[in-house]
Amino acid sequence: MPVGSSERPLVVNTTTALHLVPTCPHWPRELREIEGPPAELWLRGRLEWLEAEPRVAIVGTRAPTAYGESQAVRFARALSAAGCTVVSGLARGVDQAAHRAVLELGGRTIAVLGSGVDRPWPEGELTARMASEGLLLSEFHPGEAPRPHHFPLRNRVISALSRAVVVIEAAHASGSLITARWAVDQGRSVFALPGRVDHPMSRGAHKLIREGAQLVEDPEEILEDLGLSGALPLAKPPHAEPADPRRTFLLAALRGETLSSEELSRALAWPQPQVLVELVECEMAGQVRRLPGGRYQLLDPR
Repeated sequence: MPVGSSERPLVVNTTTALHLVPTCPHWPRELREIEGPPAELWLRGRLEWLEAEPRVAIVGTRAPTAYGESQAVRFARALSAAGCTVVSGLARGVDQAAHRAVLELGGRTIAVLGSGVDRPWPEGELTARMASEGLLLSEFHPGEAPRPHHFPLRNRVISALSRAVVVIEAAHASGSLITARWAVDQGRSVFALPGRVDHPMSRGAHKLIREGAQLVEDPEEILEDLGLSGALPLAKPPHAEPADPRRTFLLAALRGETLSSEELSRALAWPQPQVLVELVECEMAGQVRRLPGGRYQLLDPR
């Protein structure tokens, strides 16, 4: 029974959810330390994910560009593969891209809802997977419908559970900015991914950067902030070997070496512009990394 209460136990198994109150030993310690903590939590799915750290939130617009969606996937995969639990809000767009990328890796992901856990919104195949392979979490009672004023409230829980918040594409007035501001108030690290200066979905992230958020270009920067740099492998690229035979030769030349484009040009007997084109393609595919001084390194495909 909760301390000072004889009316309800610490954890209640219902037909739809697990119920936690603040006196429960499984209650997240981070929620004890914030302004306006939830009075209770309801959970469905992999309950052990609630205690798996470190947690990083990935949030952003419901209408991302192709660039924004691909970056959400890239960051979610890398952070998950490095041992992080990815937290988001299950909304369409960036949130769902992040959740889905983690599930595809078999990693840990938590969705904080603006409704009861038995009425997750939006519904769909991903929602069903999150209820079994991920974790659905809400401070709202089962049966509670999604309501507009619930979502700003749930944002403070997303940030509180996380050691860092990453914003990937957001409009000038966006719920993601609310999450970022909660994170600042709660003493969390805030990262924002820059975008095109002429696109409306870049304005929110650029606004955060002007206000002091850390500009982020690579998941490794977040891992460094968390003290995980080099501790665990990053997400493996989607294809270990390219179909293009030229790419195969270039990657073979880099195996065990760190070379410049000029050195690769000599080794392969290719024109340097052709080498540079192939290197850019390999870098975008996550197969090589450009190092300071213009040298290139093959990423471990394991």
